[in-house]
Amino acid sequence: MCDDFLKFYNRLQAMTAQRDIDLVDHIRNLPAETSCVEFKRNNDAHEMIGKLCSAISNAARVDGENQGYVIWGVEDGTHDVVGTTFDPNAKTVGAQVFDLWLANQLQPSVPFNFRTVNHPDGRVVLLEIPAATSAPVTFSGTAYIRIGSATPKLSDYPERYQQLIEQMRPYTWENGVADQYVTSDHVLEVLDYAAYFRLINHPLPDNRDGILEFMSADQLITKDVGGKWNITNLGAILFAQKLSQFGPAIERKAVRFIAYDGRDKTATVTKRHDGVKGYAAGFEGLIDFINGLLPENEHIGQALRQSQPLFPELAIRELVANALIHQDMTITGMGPQIELFSDRIEITNPGIPLMQLDRMIDLPPRSRNEALASLMRRMGICEEQGSGLDKVISQVELFQLPPPLFKAGEQSMQAILYGPRTFANMTVDERIRACYFHAVLKFLAGDRMKNATLCERFGIKPSNAAQASAVIKQTLNANFIKVADPDHPRAGYIPSWA
Repeated sequence: MCDDFLKFYNRLQAMTAQRDIDLVDHIRNLPAETSCVEFKRNNDAHEMIGKLCSAISNAARVDGENQGYVIWGVEDGTHDVVGTTFDPNAKTVGAQVFDLWLANQLQPSVPFNFRTVNHPDGRVVLLEIPAATSAPVTFSGTAYIRIGSATPKLSDYPERYQQLIEQMRPYTWENGVADQYVTSDHVLEVLDYAAYFRLINHPLPDNRDGILEFMSADQLITKDVGGKWNITNLGAILFAQKLSQFGPAIERKAVRFIAYDGRDKTATVTKRHDGVKGYAAGFEGLIDFINGLLPENEHIGQALRQSQPLFPELAIRELVANALIHQDMTITGMGPQIELFSDRIEITNPGIPLMQLDRMIDLPPRSRNEALASLMRRMGICEEQGSGLDKVISQVELFQLPPPLFKAGEQSMQAILYGPRTFANMTVDERIRACYFHAVLKFLAGDRMKNATLCERFGIKPSNAAQASAVIKQTLNANFIKVADPDHPRAGYIPSWA
C-alpha cells in the first residue's frame, strides 16, 4: 500500500511540469484572449491582478468553465513565449506577501494558484483561477466580469450577473479529478473497463478509442491537454483496480468490513477487510464476501421453513448500495463501514441523512452524488429510485425479523439489520417501529394495515390477536399511524402523514 502511495506521488510530481508546458501551449493555440484567458509580459500591478482574479473567476462560471488563466511571458498578439521577470513569490504589497494580500482581498475565498513554468522557449508564470462557486467573487468589495479582454464592474452588466447566478451550483465531488494528465494506457491499466462494459450490458468495443469514448460519455474520464486524460473521482471510486493507486483521498473511501465474535465491539474481531477495488467493480465480490460469513437461521414462523441466511441478501445488498450512494464524499478520512455482530449487522456511511428518518421509506431518495447514483442504478447495482428501502422492509417482514433501525449521528448515517427474534423478545420500540413500517408498506401498495395483517407480519396466532391490537394502540399513541376512516374504525390504519 505504501508503494502505491509513493508511486502515485512520484508520478504526480513528474507529470506536473510537463502538463504545465502542455497547458501553456494549449492556451497559446487560442486565436485570441478570451473572457477566461489573459496574456501579460511583465505587468505585475497588484490591483490589476486582483481585478483579473475576480473577473476571470466570475466569467469562467458564466462560460461553464472550471477555471481561467493569466499567463505572464506570452506576447498578446502573437502568443509567442517571450519570457517574464514577474516573480509572484518575491512580490509584496506593503509589508505583506503578495499571495496573502491577494487572498485577503478576494471574497469568497478563491484557491488561486501561481506556478512558474520552465517552458522550452522561456520562463512563464501561470496563474490558475477556479470558477466562482457559491457567490460572485469580489476584489476589494467589488465584483468584476470579463467581456472580451475588458474588465468592467459586474454591476454595470445586470444580464451577466443574472447568468452568473443561474450558472452557480454546489461543488460536485464526482466531477473532481482523481488522477490528472495520464495516458490512455494508464487509464486502461488502473480502471477496470471490462467490468464497466459488463455492468452497463454493452459489448466491449474492439478498439481503444471506442472504450475511451464510452467512458468519457459517462464522465469516468475527461480530456486533458497534450492528448492526455483526467480520471474523475467518479471513475476512480467506481472502477479503480486498486483504490490505493489514486492516493489517500480516494483510498480512505474504501468500504471497511469488520466481523466480531459477539454482540459489541469489545468482542474478538474474527474478520477484518478493507476494500481494494472501486465500488462498482468490487460490489458483487463484497456482497458475496458478506453473505459467505453469515450464519444460517433455522425455521422461525411461517416465513422460514428452511435454513436461510441470518439476514435477507436483498436487504443487505440494498443497504450497502445506499451507504455507497448517499455518503458525503466531502468528509475526508472516512468511508462506508460494515460491522457484523452475532445478532445484527450495522452499515454506516459518512454524512447525515438529507430527509426525515421516518420518511425514508416512502419519499424518493435525495442523493449528494447524483451521477454516481444514476450510474449504479443503470448498472443494476441497486434498485430504481424510490424503490429501495421499501424492498428492504418487505424482506424483513417476509423473514419476520425485528424492524431495521435508521440512526443519524453527528456526521454519519447508520442502518441496522437485526437477526431473528420472536415477537415476545422484541422491545416495545421495535414493535411500534415494525407496526409503522408495515402500515407504510400497505399504504404504498394501495392497501391498509389491519389487525390481521399485523398478526401475520409478527407471526402472531389469530387466537392471540389482542397482542397486535396492543401494538396498534401504542403506535397510535406515538402518532406514527392514524385510523384511515374515523367514521369506520375497522377500515384499517394508515401512516400519520398520509
